[in-house]
Amino acid sequence: MTAQQLPPIASPASSHPTLARTMGLFALVVYGVGDMLGAGVYALIGKVAGYMGNAVWLAYLIAMVAAALTALSYASLGSRYPRAGGSAYYAHHAFGQPFLSYLIGFAVIASGLTSIAAQSHAFARYCFGLVHPDVAPGTIPPADFTYKFAIPFLLAMTLVNLWGIKQSTWLNIICTVVEVSGLAIIIAVGVRYWGSVNYLEGPATNPDTSAPVGGALKLPLVMSGAVLGFYAFIGFEDMSNVAEEVKDPQRTFPIGVITAVAITSLIYMCIGITAVSVIPHETLAKSGQPLVDVVRTAAPSFPTRVFSVIALFAITNTALLNYIMGSRLIFALARQGLVWRKLSAIHPYTRTPHLAIFTLMIVLVGLVFAGGIQTLASATSSLLLFAFIVVNASLLVVKFRPGEPRGSFDVPVVVPVLGVIICAALILNAEAQAAKIAFLIVVAVTLLFLITRPTNVSEETLVEAGETAEST
Repeated sequence: MTAQQLPPIASPASSHPTLARTMGLFALVVYGVGDMLGAGVYALIGKVAGYMGNAVWLAYLIAMVAAALTALSYASLGSRYPRAGGSAYYAHHAFGQPFLSYLIGFAVIASGLTSIAAQSHAFARYCFGLVHPDVAPGTIPPADFTYKFAIPFLLAMTLVNLWGIKQSTWLNIICTVVEVSGLAIIIAVGVRYWGSVNYLEGPATNPDTSAPVGGALKLPLVMSGAVLGFYAFIGFEDMSNVAEEVKDPQRTFPIGVITAVAITSLIYMCIGITAVSVIPHETLAKSGQPLVDVVRTAAPSFPTRVFSVIALFAITNTALLNYIMGSRLIFALARQGLVWRKLSAIHPYTRTPHLAIFTLMIVLVGLVFAGGIQTLASATSSLLLFAFIVVNASLLVVKFRPGEPRGSFDVPVVVPVLGVIICAALILNAEAQAAKIAFLIVVAVTLLFLITRPTNVSEETLVEAGETAEST
């Protein structure tokens, strides 16, 4: 079936419930900022400093430019086709190849699921530190303690997701405010140190080889730092999966994506400047909790355990937003007929995809008991780069196809072209172990597709978004 032969969208009976369109621009921006900041910022900054020295801010600036290209492609496609499903929907609409949509959808879902499972373990570790304050930072709690906290954490996230997008949005706002407040505290206590170092000074040695580099910013190290920074911006993919729950999405979605990326970029660069101003970049790179050490140095009297509580809010936010994304993507794939169609059911009262949510819950509980989640999460994150390549290519296809809607936001051809090139370059720089696992996941998804052989695949089986999805 070619893209031109895709069947027209059928209008279901008006009694069929639809996703609730309750998210305005503010809620969407907070959703994106909360997703992109996440819990990783509290540890990632040290790794970036290892590659960039005092030029941490530059890594985030380069990463922002690289990520912004793909984010702009998402913004343009989202303004044209505001559908749940994000990259999987865009790929199906552009190329009309069920396997490609299936592969992209499961790659994104796998990334979200492994992230949630990893966050549930991280939640348990922070709880262990609060319950046992005398243990060394980073101590792994016993398995029974982990399960005792991780499983209820997942069940709580399930209930919030089931309750409704409005309730999930409010929890997201609360968590994001707490999360950003923690970063604001770091900037506030460290801003008086700004200007105290050379912000173009690189590391003394290569962190991968220990070879001396003399404080110079070598291109390979800059690229490594930028790659780490790039992964800090990939929350725009999650934003695309709630497009059907956004008010006036043709206008709101592109503004929301661009604003969220801009705010996140500013915060990251300010945090980077603050961190290396307060603590030597060599020390920062070796720290297990770099931002906590920044506060300890800049404001010794400040209770650092507060950041353990803030981290719990950040972890909750990351897990919730990935859970929402995954459930909407399963819902969208089911609606297209790529997976069991009953998973596209929407609860008439909560107007959430309840069967998709329950399905993910079962998988997540199994992942919590599995080992090697962090390695798996790293590999599935690499698969997102492939999804980004397809999204950029999808925009190129629809831009030149006659009869396609222009949307309220368009970008020049050079944007998706550069997006493809940069994402391909990042894939080539992926770690060998992560690349191997990612390849095995692709093989597994391919076999699953061949076994299930989805039939009667359609572009969509509901009316155009916005025709029946009324605000509640």
